[in-house]
This record gives sequence, structure tokens and C-alpha cells, in this order.
Amino acid sequence: MKSDIHFLWWRFTLREALLLAFFATFIVLTRAALRLHFSLPGHSMFFLMFFLLMSRACVPKVGTTTMVGLISGLLCMMLGMAKMGPLILANFVLPAIIVDIAGALYPNMVRSYVACLIVGIVASVSKNISGIGIDFLMGMESEIIIQHIFITTISGVLFGGAGSLLVPPVVRKLQANKLIPAPPSKNNN
Repeated sequence: MKSDIHFLWWRFTLREALLLAFFATFIVLTRAALRLHFSLPGHSMFFLMFFLLMSRACVPKVGTTTMVGLISGLLCMMLGMAKMGPLILANFVLPAIIVDIAGALYPNMVRSYVACLIVGIVASVSKNISGIGIDFLMGMESEIIIQHIFITTISGVLFGGAGSLLVPPVVRKLQANKLIPAPPSKNNN
């Protein structure tokens, strides 16, 4: 008789909780590795979108990516990896919520290139909300804020979209090898 131990508000099994921790850790590690100055705003969205969408594929439950975003945001805040302070949470949680909503509306999203691209673009745009708030709080002129938003949004969308396009082939390969849950088949044989 096999009994699963449930963690995190009795929603996730031990295997699923470990996978969530794995993805949150890799988001933080890639963010730390990408602290190099590439002079390209938004380059961290590449790995953020990849790992958020992969977490949804590996643990297809509502709240999965929000949990990963919250854990990675808290880790980055505790490690002092941002100049934004507690607002760094919004950079991780807002895209994660977008992925969660999209996954709830379209469960096979992680197998579709178009769906992953759309989710990656919308989630990348949502990340800039906290940056806009900081710009306004600092008292920047509105035309500078608009230019800053435009540049960071466009580059974030490009990197986030590219990262999200890597998910469908990886998910298909993992599902073909029965390493992650496959979508329910249409045949009832």
C-alpha cells in the first residue's frame, strides 16, 4: 500500500514539492549567474519563463507556478539580489500568476508553441509593472519613464518569448519518455 505524503497546504506530494524547489532554485541560480552586465535589459526573462513553464508542465496543478515564483522571489529578496527590495517579489510572482491562469484556462499550453509564446510575452510584460512603480516613486519625468518602459518591455518580451519557445520540445520529449505526466489521450481504448 503506497501513501503519498502531502506538503504545502496538502496540495503537493513530496515529489512535486521537490520539483517546485528545484525550479525555484534554478531560477535563483540563473539570476545570480546573469548578474553580469550584458547591457541587455530583460535577459533574465529567458530562464525565468523557461523554468516557470517547465514547472507547470512537470506539476500540472493550479498554484504551481505561483508557488515557484513566490519561493524564488523570497530567496532573491533574502539573498539581496536586487536593488528593488521587497518589490522584487512582484518580478517573480506576477509572471507566475499569468502562467498559472493560462495553465488553468488551457491545460495543454506547455505542448503548444503558440500558446507558450503568447504566455511568455504576456508574462514578460507583466514583470515591468513593479519597475513602472519604482520609476514613478523616484519622481522621474514621464517621458523618461515611457522610454524606459518601452526598452525594457521590448527586450523582456524578446527574451521571455525565446525562453518560452524552448518549453514545448522539452515537454514532449519528457512526456514521450514518461518522465512527466502526459495529457489525457482522446482514445478510450
